[in-house]
Amino acid sequence: MRLWVGCLALSVALSQSAPELTVSVHARTVQPGAVVQLDVSCTCKASGRPATARVFDREIPLIPVRDGAWSGLIGIDLATAAGTYPIQIAVESAEPKPLTATHPLAVTARRFPTRRLTVAPVYVEPPAAEVERIAADTARLDALYKTTTGQSLPGQFESPIAAPPQDTFGARSIFNGQPRSPHAGTDFRAATGTRIVAPAGGRVVLADDLFFTGRTVVIDHGLGLISVLAHMSKIAVHVGDAVQRGDVVGAVGATGRATGPHLHWSVRLNGARVDPMSLIEVLGVPGVRQ
Repeated sequence: MRLWVGCLALSVALSQSAPELTVSVHARTVQPGAVVQLDVSCTCKASGRPATARVFDREIPLIPVRDGAWSGLIGIDLATAAGTYPIQIAVESAEPKPLTATHPLAVTARRFPTRRLTVAPVYVEPPAAEVERIAADTARLDALYKTTTGQSLPGQFESPIAAPPQDTFGARSIFNGQPRSPHAGTDFRAATGTRIVAPAGGRVVLADDLFFTGRTVVIDHGLGLISVLAHMSKIAVHVGDAVQRGDVVGAVGATGRATGPHLHWSVRLNGARVDPMSLIEVLGVPGVRQ
């Protein structure tokens, strides 16, 4: 279910350091796990000139959307502490120095649920024989998360499955009394075989069976935005395939370390672990409820 609770919009004309730049951020909320759209405009003649942004010690790609205007997406990692973080922006101009601006991004606290589960020991401590495989899987995914492709903003997003999302993003899990890392995705309960579609256009960069996530498809949507669709019963795409929003990529299953059939959808945005539902709030298809 999609619930739009408002749009946070801040617009500041920066009169001292860069009087010709206007910066705005738009999001449903500005909290850990949120996706924020950053818009920059310049009254100067800046056609074709590059613009850059940086926040949370990460580069944020900015894409020209019209003459003198750029947009990008900021991911607020789920572990980000509440506070005000400066967005540093620079736009090349005809002047000897680029136009610069610093815009405050005020992140508010978010409380995540805690779930306590009692499961078979095999789901808590993987076999020693699988340690090398797990390390290799992790390295493959980390390399994909660090890759930024595309020169345009990602297209519109929709849920990859016709099932309601569970409130699992950011949940602190305690398995058999042992705390684990927070859950970095959203789960959807569905019957085995339920079709899974690409949430947006992109290119398949991984389609394989991994230890923890089972049969997994990873889609690179461009601009540092990566979707991971996990625990599939079958995979319907191959590495290198170009997919459009709504294309079937697989079917629900319980492969990997899953205790029952469901889809796990996680999203990385320039390395930040973000809530897929927040992404839909910012880039969702108008009129489609999630």
